[in-house]
Amino acid sequence: MTSTVPVGGDVRTVAPGEIVLGLQGTVDYEIEWDRSVIDALVVEYSIDDSEIDPRVPITDERSLLVALLGFLATGEGGERHVESSAIVEQFAARFPREITLGGTCVRAALVLRRLGIPSLLHLVSTDENVRRLLPADCEAITSATDDTLDPHLIIQFRPGDGARVGATELIATEANRVIVANDPPAENLVLSRELGDRVATARVFLVSGFNTINDPAVLRARLDEIRAVSSRIPVDGLVVYEDAGFHDRSHQPTVSDAIGPVADVFSLNEDELQARLGRRFDLLDAHEATAAVKELRAQVPDPTLVVHTRYWTIVLTTPARLADLDSVTAAADAGNATAAGRYAFGDAVTAADITRITAGPRQTGSTTFARDAEHLLGEFGRCLPGFQIEAAHPTTIGLGDTFIGGLIGALAQRGEPSVEQETNQ
Repeated sequence: MTSTVPVGGDVRTVAPGEIVLGLQGTVDYEIEWDRSVIDALVVEYSIDDSEIDPRVPITDERSLLVALLGFLATGEGGERHVESSAIVEQFAARFPREITLGGTCVRAALVLRRLGIPSLLHLVSTDENVRRLLPADCEAITSATDDTLDPHLIIQFRPGDGARVGATELIATEANRVIVANDPPAENLVLSRELGDRVATARVFLVSGFNTINDPAVLRARLDEIRAVSSRIPVDGLVVYEDAGFHDRSHQPTVSDAIGPVADVFSLNEDELQARLGRRFDLLDAHEATAAVKELRAQVPDPTLVVHTRYWTIVLTTPARLADLDSVTAAADAGNATAAGRYAFGDAVTAADITRITAGPRQTGSTTFARDAEHLLGEFGRCLPGFQIEAAHPTTIGLGDTFIGGLIGALAQRGEPSVEQETNQ
């Protein structure tokens, strides 16, 4: 099992503009599971346990509740498209809510800011919430020409949260979250004309945000554009792709087929991996987990793969990139520490909190898993056990975004890469 070094220590200083984070942010309505409200709605809408399905089309508040109960029943997290933002507003109004800024690039930027690392954001929408909540020292460019508000509803449930549906008692055994949205600017994902020039001087470029696009023609056009933009990164720069919960799962391989050849690192979490493979597996069975990652390797053959979960992170590279395996693994462990910090402390996490976590214990079961997984992965793979975190009120929102922020920060602080990135010339 590889010993790694998190963000900090004797590292290179990152200058403004050297990290470019795309491609879109969101305004989020964050709510926590309230059993009394949920149980009352189940009765009001006469929902039967035979209807529970996380994939049911969300066309009204009733079907939204049916889908949420489906996620609660399986323990999965995910993202879903809703027919209108009015449904989001209707459901969110039943709960106390916190309005925050989200999206992979935004939450990554916010944790980098906590670590004292500057970055440049690319956004596709803006409104008074963005102007009010985005820190003044977070530089951003945007393709938006007018104010729009299409909030993303994020429902988090924690161990013990539950609901009664008929004779069935549903209880969450682990923390997770579900995101529901109808966001036209994100679905169109128009790129700023400035993006290419900014990437041309970047050290690390994060690509994310294709998961909400519904129109295949729009998807193809944006993928062509982002491939062209990615090709402008300097020869010593890195392109990092972070996957997400696709509203239309059939688009997931389309995106990876296009992005894989221009990405240096391809990252995703367990829900996204299982959705892509079309099956669930035991996250603590080393044989099942490594088989799943190797199956993904066959589907995405070019970049270094990073699969991050609540228990472990696997890094699997290729012979051409073997010299960079240790640096990417160290960066992934920095991502583990930042995500663990957010899980424990939420938005209040500090650089000092993250530093303390890196010196703390690992999950015992995950340590055994990591040893077994590395044996099965061979010389091209590494496995990192998760940090042991006890949190009375864990945050489940933005963990993957925070992970990728920590990883990117560490990559940007690294020394010169040891393998020339021929695909980016």
